[in-house]
Amino acid sequence: MIKHKKLQKWIKDMVRLCQPNCVIWIDGSQKQKKQLEKEACSTGEIIRLSHKKLPGCFYHRTAINDVARTENLTFICTKNKSEAGPTNNWMPPKQAYNKARGIFKGSMKSRKMYVIPFSMGPAGSPFSKIGVELTDSIYVVLNMLIMTHVSKQVLDVLGEDGEFTKCLHGKAELDIKKRLILHFPQDNTIWSVGSGYGGNVLLGKKCLSLRIASYLAKKEGWLAEHMLIMGIEDANGHIQYISGAFPSACGKTNLAMLVPPKSYKKKTYRVWTVGDDIAWMRIDSDGSLWAINPEVGFFGVAPGTNSGSNPNAVETIKKNTIFTNVLLKHDKTVWWEGADGPVPKKGTDWMGRPWKPGMLDDYGKIIKGAHSNSRFTAPLSQCPSVSFRLEQHHGVPISAILFGGRRAHLAPLVYESFNWQHGVYIGATMASERTSAQFGKLGEVRFDPMAMLPFNGYNTADYFRHWLQMGKRMKKQPRIFYVNWFRVDENGKFLWPGFGENLRVLEWILKRCNNEVGAIKTAIGYIPKIEDINTQGLNLPKGNLKKLFTIDKHEWKEELERQRSFLAIFGDSLPEEILEEHRDLEKRLG
Repeated sequence: MIKHKKLQKWIKDMVRLCQPNCVIWIDGSQKQKKQLEKEACSTGEIIRLSHKKLPGCFYHRTAINDVARTENLTFICTKNKSEAGPTNNWMPPKQAYNKARGIFKGSMKSRKMYVIPFSMGPAGSPFSKIGVELTDSIYVVLNMLIMTHVSKQVLDVLGEDGEFTKCLHGKAELDIKKRLILHFPQDNTIWSVGSGYGGNVLLGKKCLSLRIASYLAKKEGWLAEHMLIMGIEDANGHIQYISGAFPSACGKTNLAMLVPPKSYKKKTYRVWTVGDDIAWMRIDSDGSLWAINPEVGFFGVAPGTNSGSNPNAVETIKKNTIFTNVLLKHDKTVWWEGADGPVPKKGTDWMGRPWKPGMLDDYGKIIKGAHSNSRFTAPLSQCPSVSFRLEQHHGVPISAILFGGRRAHLAPLVYESFNWQHGVYIGATMASERTSAQFGKLGEVRFDPMAMLPFNGYNTADYFRHWLQMGKRMKKQPRIFYVNWFRVDENGKFLWPGFGENLRVLEWILKRCNNEVGAIKTAIGYIPKIEDINTQGLNLPKGNLKKLFTIDKHEWKEELERQRSFLAIFGDSLPEEILEEHRDLEKRLG
């Protein structure tokens, strides 16, 4: 019997609105999970894959018009537009509720409503937050069971009057014209209707973990960030932890699961994966910053994932994984562009059509078997490099924070901020160049502060101010660095090999945190002495390291103008400290 009266009333109100034919509580048990899998397979919502080759794995297709986050239909709903800020879509709460109610009304007739009590972070941890998601999708239930803590213990922790995020999701007609992803930070509420894609409907994901959590974090004095968390263990068994924020297509997941290069075996480094996407960070009693990953699963992009780019991910997804919008092979296994092994001779593509290599569409373009944003959902516990501190209630201490982007010429391989305030400025002005896989002009610079532009639940200018204030409260601040794995030479070839070799850069970063090496002061920050980057066993062309750390003042002055235009959108709400850092950089560049 549920004793939480507010929870009871909210569910009754939502049942009255959506009109499901029954309500089923999700308890996190294996028995119930198996029943749901069987039911979803019988209706075709999911397809069971080969038990021999992919035990416990399933396949799912979304609607053709529902394959990614719909940012243009995602809103922050606050009383005043200024609270949402200039980088968010805004809608007044009353208008948003009324608009969504019209779509939700009666949308679950002849469907079941599933109630999922879940905890982001270990249930009972001071870091954690509880949500309850109502949904009419078994696919959502099965994904939430992988991504979050779902158990009876969550309701025990919630008790009779505990705080929880109210999460309502309904597929409705899967009509893009009737699709809304609504966040009500002041009500601790999320409504998502008209979508079945994970990023829009797994409401513990970006919706709670970042958009709602960032608002709660500002109010409560912590940070909710779009960051990986990884530990690096040295030969003496000492582990230091790094968090890092990167926009899309910049290798965040690959870095979180990094496998040290073979030439480093003598040094016996080991990487521990705490998380690849979300970091909740608090100032602990020792005055330093500690972080948890509030998730327990990966919701990763499949294309390009292989034994070369991410061997740990390949091992992780061999069982108990849900694959979405990839190619389905006739032997009930899956494939995607860039996967290991030979290209299959035929299969069924992500839209459910017969497929074979080399097929062209009406415009003469190659038809891909898997969608470019196809996904895998897999338990973090299956990752070979998973950290033994994943369920640690206080998380892990953060020594360094990385910001990064894809810059072909501007940014060096790595540089360190002068101090916390300068580091916040680096994060606030971080940008990445669009690739051929992204919408927009190739090479166009897109600003994405702290990689949080699509995920901030309030005014980004106030978010910068919150970062500055957090730094003032810390007794020991993590050092802040910028990394760029994507610099190219005059022929467009990458100067740095990337992937596992990035450990060489992380080694220098940790040495800086431990005051073991010096650095060269430049106009933009501290860069390494070339001899301090370990190149043992690395077949790097002569002169590449020098090019990787060249700072072109003319290019940086052009960047300053781009930054000036971007920062201007925040008007008078921008913290003076950010403007001060911009002016100081201008002076240093001469």
